[in-house]
Amino acid sequence: MMTIGDFARAAGLTPKALRLYDELGLLRPMEVDEHSGYRRYAPAQLERARLVATLRLVGMPLARIEQVLDGSRTEAAQAVSAYWVQVEADTATRRDIVTTLVHHLRNEAPAMTTSTHTLHATFGSSHRQGRRDRQQDAYVATPELVAVADGYGDRDDLAARALAAFGTGGLEGAVGDVAADITAGLPDAPSSGTTLTAVVLDGDTARITHLGDGRVWLVRDGGLRQLTHDHTVVAALIEAGQLSADEARSHEHRSLLNRALTPGTVADDVTVDLRPGDRLVLTTDGVHAHVDDLARLLLTDDGPQDVADAVAAAVVAAGEPDNHTVVVVDLS
Repeated sequence: MMTIGDFARAAGLTPKALRLYDELGLLRPMEVDEHSGYRRYAPAQLERARLVATLRLVGMPLARIEQVLDGSRTEAAQAVSAYWVQVEADTATRRDIVTTLVHHLRNEAPAMTTSTHTLHATFGSSHRQGRRDRQQDAYVATPELVAVADGYGDRDDLAARALAAFGTGGLEGAVGDVAADITAGLPDAPSSGTTLTAVVLDGDTARITHLGDGRVWLVRDGGLRQLTHDHTVVAALIEAGQLSADEARSHEHRSLLNRALTPGTVADDVTVDLRPGDRLVLTTDGVHAHVDDLARLLLTDDGPQDVADAVAAAVVAAGEPDNHTVVVVDLS
């Protein structure tokens, strides 16, 4: 028999997720201590646990997961296929609705005004390799451009190259510079690539270009707001309420990107009006994936370098399993 902690690690889940699946009747423990309530599982239950986790990852509702688990393997395969056909049909319908809505909003959008007031930026940063064998993160921090990128695969230079190219040629330049390398593998699974999250500072306006799971945060009036959305499978499901943050925390596919810097991929473009006293913070996922109390670290009166050092120290305390980069920009 396995303790709930050992079983959770072997299944790629958290104990909290396993307790949820027990309460929902999807995965009952083999034994429950009548005095302590402590759960124990059999190794033979691992396959079912991993199946539940995978079905949750693709967004299948709990009621339909129960139907998959109760059927034969053939029936389960048919049920999963039927579910995904419906997902694709629903997505196509929603795409049409979104197209109409965007057209309507653009026609009603007020004309943009160009600001002439320039804010002064003060920077702090930390850029560490962590426990990785190689450093694949990169960053830029200048009065005009603040950006982070996180490379993956067998190349170490793509993140830095992408940021350098973005600085001179924008998103098109960045894609063009690394296109040959990020398509070196299979068409749908390049062997190397990079995320890119960039903030162009123009007067008192921040123009964000975002692809991947880097993040931009805004500290204003004692509050913290995330300005970007992670382009990962689990993030989309969490936002839709189809997956809990705790389920996603230890899932083996939690870092699976659905958008990165590749030809044809559409970036998120966000424009934010800035004020004196604002603080912008950029992080790669090696930071926010491992530090749960970022708000406490960012919502301080300390200078930007002290804040960056504090964030780095928190990542180190969490074991720093990944490359991690943080850039803090205070505006006045």
